[in-house]
Amino acid sequence: MSGNELIEGFMEAARRVGAAVERCPDLAAAVDYVRRNAGGTLLLPTFASGERLGIAERLREAGVEVLDADFRQHAPKAAAGLTGANFAIADTGSVVLESTPEPIRLATTLPERHFVLVDAGKVVANGLEAAPILRQFHQSQPRNYLAYITGPSRTADIERVLTIGVHGPKELHVLVLEGISDDYLEM
Repeated sequence: MSGNELIEGFMEAARRVGAAVERCPDLAAAVDYVRRNAGGTLLLPTFASGERLGIAERLREAGVEVLDADFRQHAPKAAAGLTGANFAIADTGSVVLESTPEPIRLATTLPERHFVLVDAGKVVANGLEAAPILRQFHQSQPRNYLAYITGPSRTADIERVLTIGVHGPKELHVLVLEGISDDYLEM
């Protein structure tokens, strides 16, 4: 499969599991998308590519209220969280991110909306293609957590009534763009 076919396959699979997916031509378009859809205060934990891209400053300049400290205090009231992703898996529409730092876990689980930046070059076809990347994680960071996020949070009761957003965000917004990072170990 070509790179474009992988990206399109990932985007379609992510939409099938309930994610909103946007292919952004550049970071300015991603910032604008977040500004229009955040719905209030945005938790922004530190992650390497976000720091390098100056995402906090760009969001603030766009008028987004960004919280980047005191996560335990602010997370329960925040409308949204934004993180990067280490990579994405096309056949399931999943994003995978290293989530050992508590601020990352809070930003991905407590607000109603989770925005994820995914580098278009870091989409793998399936779990088998992800195995070498996972080996790299295990060798370099054996005690860290990896989160696989596939669509918004969902659960069903014994009567098979599906409920969205009970154990995590009601909305997952995946923003796919070029040039975030080519290092699978960097979010």
